[in-house]
Amino acid sequence: MEEKKSSGMFAVFAALGANVLVAISKFIGFGLSGSAAMLNESIHSVVDCGNQILLLFGDRRSRQASTNLHQFGEARAKYFFSMIVATFLFFGGGVIGVMEAYDKLVHPAHSVENAGIVIGILLIGMAIEGSSLRVAFKEISELNTEKLPIFKFLHESRHSEILVIFAEDLCAIIGLLLALLGTVLTMVTGNPIFDAISGLLIGFLLMAAAIFLTREFYSLIVGERVTDSDLEKILTAFDRPEVERVINVKTVHLGPTEILIAAKIDLVSKLVLEDYEIINQIEAEIRKKISDKKCYIYIEIDEFVQGYVQSSDL
Repeated sequence: MEEKKSSGMFAVFAALGANVLVAISKFIGFGLSGSAAMLNESIHSVVDCGNQILLLFGDRRSRQASTNLHQFGEARAKYFFSMIVATFLFFGGGVIGVMEAYDKLVHPAHSVENAGIVIGILLIGMAIEGSSLRVAFKEISELNTEKLPIFKFLHESRHSEILVIFAEDLCAIIGLLLALLGTVLTMVTGNPIFDAISGLLIGFLLMAAAIFLTREFYSLIVGERVTDSDLEKILTAFDRPEVERVINVKTVHLGPTEILIAAKIDLVSKLVLEDYEIINQIEAEIRKKISDKKCYIYIEIDEFVQGYVQSSDL
């Protein structure tokens, strides 16, 4: 359990349990009311359940040991399955929801029955989703060791699963509020168009969230360097008298907690220690400074040539 908490996966289990309960209640509500917004919310919860199962499968794949084919392991599998989750959220939750709501919008003859029961189910759903969102906030607090503003942390974090869960839970709360508003307005005015509009807005909300997640996961799949704080820690490990100049440092995240570091350095002409001893000490210092990550480090000794184009990382 502690391993799951530290990796952000506990929030996935919490979200899965919450969405199973919410999906059942929403389908009961849709069956009793015929509400377009409730149908969209039901579809949304089913998609979310499937998404959490995909995230759990991706986490399992990411733990596979290295092989001759995948010599750095499969840690980036989390990013691949997170991208699939974003795709399902767009088409399974957003597009289908918009289509259903649009059909109700152009054919406003449908009615919302048992509105009181629907409102009760929506309020229960908000309480359940709220508890799941609180777990996500707790996970973020544990992972956000530098105490960054939450949206900056989510943008810079390499933990794709926590970004998915936070986005899904936040959209679920907003979606339930929209469904509640549409139901209340329909009940007060007797006009079902408000129910259809709320369903339409929920669909657009899910599509927007999916587009945002897709952009983030594309960047992670292609390969992002370490965060600014981790890069600074890496560079300080080279700050020693034996190192004349750091010529180049390049990094890439192989997964949320696995990084590849490649560096080229110029050593001073007269050394007390052997080259390999200096390299070993630098590698040990890097691993000590970023002990929360598994590091693959490759350092090359070279002579600096004036005019050499250095990495933008520096």
